[in-house]
Amino acid sequence: MPAPAPPPQTLPVEGMSCASCVGRVERTLRAVPGVAEASVNLATGRASVRGTADRAALVHAVETAGYAVPATTVELAVEDMSCASCTGRVERALAAVPGVAEANVNLATGRATVRGTADPAALIAAAGAAGYAAREVAGDQGSRDAAAAKRDEEAGRLRRSILIAGLLTLPIFALEMGSHLIPAIHDLVMNTIGMQANWMIQFALTTLVLFGPGLQFYAKGFPALFKGAPDMNSLVAVGTSAAYLFSVVALFAPGLLPEGTVNVYFEAAAVIATLILVGRWLEARAKGRTSEAIQRLVGLQAKTARVRRDGEIIEIAVADVAPGDVVELRPGERVPVDGEVVEGGSYVDESMITGEPIPVSKEAGATVVGGTVNQTGALSFRATAVGGDTMLSQIIRMVEEAQGGKLPIQALVDKVTMYFVPAVITLAALTFGVWFFFGPDPALTFGLVNAVAVLIIACPCAMGLATPTSIMVGTGRGAEMGVLFRKGEALQLLNEARVVALDKTGTLTEGEPRMTDLDVADGFDPADVLARVAAGEAKSEHPIARAIVAAAEAEGLDLPEVASFESVTGMGVSAMVGGRPIEIGADRYMVSLGYDVSVFTEAAERLGDEGKTPLYAAVGGKLAAIVAVADPIKETTPEAIRTLHDLGLKVAMITGDNRRTADAIARRLGIDEVVAEVLPDGKVEAVKALRAAHGRLAFVGDGLNDAPALAEADVGLAIGTGTDVAIEAADVVLMSGSLRGVPNAIALSKATLRNIRQNLFWAFAYNTALLPVAAGVLYPAFGLLLSPIFAAGAMALSSVFVLGNALRLRRWSPPMRETSVPVPAPRGDTMAAPAE
Repeated sequence: MPAPAPPPQTLPVEGMSCASCVGRVERTLRAVPGVAEASVNLATGRASVRGTADRAALVHAVETAGYAVPATTVELAVEDMSCASCTGRVERALAAVPGVAEANVNLATGRATVRGTADPAALIAAAGAAGYAAREVAGDQGSRDAAAAKRDEEAGRLRRSILIAGLLTLPIFALEMGSHLIPAIHDLVMNTIGMQANWMIQFALTTLVLFGPGLQFYAKGFPALFKGAPDMNSLVAVGTSAAYLFSVVALFAPGLLPEGTVNVYFEAAAVIATLILVGRWLEARAKGRTSEAIQRLVGLQAKTARVRRDGEIIEIAVADVAPGDVVELRPGERVPVDGEVVEGGSYVDESMITGEPIPVSKEAGATVVGGTVNQTGALSFRATAVGGDTMLSQIIRMVEEAQGGKLPIQALVDKVTMYFVPAVITLAALTFGVWFFFGPDPALTFGLVNAVAVLIIACPCAMGLATPTSIMVGTGRGAEMGVLFRKGEALQLLNEARVVALDKTGTLTEGEPRMTDLDVADGFDPADVLARVAAGEAKSEHPIARAIVAAAEAEGLDLPEVASFESVTGMGVSAMVGGRPIEIGADRYMVSLGYDVSVFTEAAERLGDEGKTPLYAAVGGKLAAIVAVADPIKETTPEAIRTLHDLGLKVAMITGDNRRTADAIARRLGIDEVVAEVLPDGKVEAVKALRAAHGRLAFVGDGLNDAPALAEADVGLAIGTGTDVAIEAADVVLMSGSLRGVPNAIALSKATLRNIRQNLFWAFAYNTALLPVAAGVLYPAFGLLLSPIFAAGAMALSSVFVLGNALRLRRWSPPMRETSVPVPAPRGDTMAAPAE
């Protein structure tokens, strides 16, 4: 019977623009040896290839033809990983697949994230060849439910195994250890069943434990050992097998053993297997709790929505809501999808998205976010984003990606664990040899017991769990506060920051300036100047321009006609207004045009000292006025800066304002360093200079022109109310517009890294300290040996300690807490705005 044909490979192809591109790519692919059939779809931008050709050859062919195969990210669920050695082995296997640019494996989540052009089938095959079953998963609710079900099934299976193993092990332990510790039990056993029958019962029960619940250790451990890649299962398998086989020989062929060494260690093998099963069960339960933040976010998603269809309101599943549908929202209901309000008014609790407890007023034109909770009013809104495009779905995806990330500190763990298990097996063999050849009688017994203790005490579970569990819990806690780490490594880099640089407009301030002063030169009418300046600024989208226009509208002025308009980036604007040329801008702009601004020196100094931004206006070729605009400082800004100082950080402000205004604001807020009069393209240079002076730098911004600086900084933090471009360039997104998120994010990163260091210290110090004890170094001086049973208990305890320590982050409290504000009562059909 012929073998089934391999499934087609699909490749994304970038750069195709027409049918001739499609033909060129198809011809190039068909020319690759091993390709039986190739078809390219211009609409989807994908190529489907049948045959036996290597994927790397296909990618190379597409690139040779002048097109690109973009790197994609594939996520795999990897089964049966039990320790840090497993993750390293899977990572190396995946990284060796042609086309893989980067591979990260997370023991806590059981996931592998692979970036590159490799075929998912090849990745799954590589993981399988390394001894681990894998499957591709999608970041949707179905895959999350499947993963949760898998975790629950694993925990249930382990629980059943523990019950069986425990019931079988208890009599073994009572017969053997009870006889050693309690003389009455020893006498009872000897006077009833006798020692030989006692050992036979232990043999029968231990065999059931090891080849029943404990069989998983041998099924996985010995194949890994024979492949030359031993893992935790290998250590357990070798250790328990040694104790069991020695006991079998002592029971059935005692003559093969030296005199004085005949003894059984059935209870050690059974208790070790049972204790390690208990440790794994506790790990499985704790791992489930590390992802509770994701589960809570998923729980925010509504299940149904009430939409208008064909003149009536029907209730449908959220998955069936389409963009453009009008959704009806009653008081107390959860918003099902993102949208724009078209009717009604209410207040919406957005705290679970932004971390801000104050309900937000929503009227026609306002946006609503899926997952938030409507308060007491009724709303109708048009769906703008559904399914995976909603903000909540993107937040969940962002948190999952951060949780799967790998911190630089993890590199040390990876290097150690690569050699750790083989080194432990070598140490166990050396321990046995030293005791056998140089130890006291019975040397064989001492050698066996201590070698088994070395194998069991050294299982590197805690090492593998130390970093990923803390990352999972820390990033999840951040998401609950409205602090989203887009990259896991941002946790460590933010912890190392020494200076925080803040953009002023929209970050320190509200981002909505108001005109406060207008002083005109002799011979000019204030109303005429304001009308002309406002007419010119009406063509600009700059916040300061909008403030001037708003002031003119508030005065009820008629704006003259604008014949021409030109904007000079970072300087100002020029226009022809009402038949006369005008220029508006900063002092440097006026000087460049040849105007003498000294006439307004005293006014400019006064306004600057008040923290206001002075601008100048020229009309008809003469300097006409000085205009002051002030951007109110956010209510939370002063406290946020004090908290940053309390965290030991320097605070810098980067602004385009003139030096006097910038210094005035800095004095009011206690900012350490000011970089003023910076043009938009100069923010990157300012970031570089601050980093050179102080060390690692975090930059906080919200605008389109902040994106280069966010990308240049060691860590970029984007205010979530800012532009999409700024958010995409950032490493951390602060969902609320409040600066509270900055010290909270930094404090959380410090708490998470402190937690990781505690975990790593415990994992490494524990092994470093107890391995020599297990080998017997304390015996010559103190007569102390570490029983393999206690070694198994301590090993299980180390993993549980690491997980429990990581879970403490769920209760971490931010340094800047929110204060709840009561929801205003409704007035009629709409909700009244809260008082300022």
